[in-house]
Amino acid sequence: MNFIDEKIESYSLLHSKPESPLLKKINRETHAKVMMPRMLSGHLQGNVLSMLSKMIQPKNILEIGTYTGYSAICLAEGLQKGGALHTIDINEELEKMVKGFFKEAGMLDRIHFYNGNALNIIPTFDITFDIIFIDADKKNYAAYYDMVFDKVKSGGYIIADNVLWSGKILDAPEKMDSDTKAIDLFNKKVNEDDRVENILLPVRDGLMIARKK
Repeated sequence: MNFIDEKIESYSLLHSKPESPLLKKINRETHAKVMMPRMLSGHLQGNVLSMLSKMIQPKNILEIGTYTGYSAICLAEGLQKGGALHTIDINEELEKMVKGFFKEAGMLDRIHFYNGNALNIIPTFDITFDIIFIDADKKNYAAYYDMVFDKVKSGGYIIADNVLWSGKILDAPEKMDSDTKAIDLFNKKVNEDDRVENILLPVRDGLMIARKK
């Protein structure tokens, strides 16, 4: 995921909004207690998500892939008064930890957590979303995109994480593993979709941002 020179990234963080005590705690406890801590959004990307949310001022957000709650808290910072973030994760072992972090953030009234398979849960929502953040299993990125598209309002945003996949998307097709192929196909799918305008940002492990026309 380290595409940016380490000194440049350190300088960027030094001149960005500092990580809150709670987000530092989530970062620390994720690295100490949870497998694959690299899945955490982290300080730089968390700031980007928070800033985007504050610019958009969403009423409703859907997050596919909660992990330990870092990105959910960042995105929820931009919610309108009375707004809500709905976040889905399949890992039931993290539920207690995640809800504890949401409580510490004072966001239990704004963040609604669902444990289960997103492909089964998403169709149950009768909600129009301003932002949808996809950060779950890579093989289903295209399926999630298709499933949520009609639930995004015109002018709303679909944001997907890990779209550079540690640079593996530059591998020759015959050398790509199944996750890399899925990400590459997803990126092409979004880029060729004339219903959106999109930009792929090389932030952390890559963010695809698509605005629905």
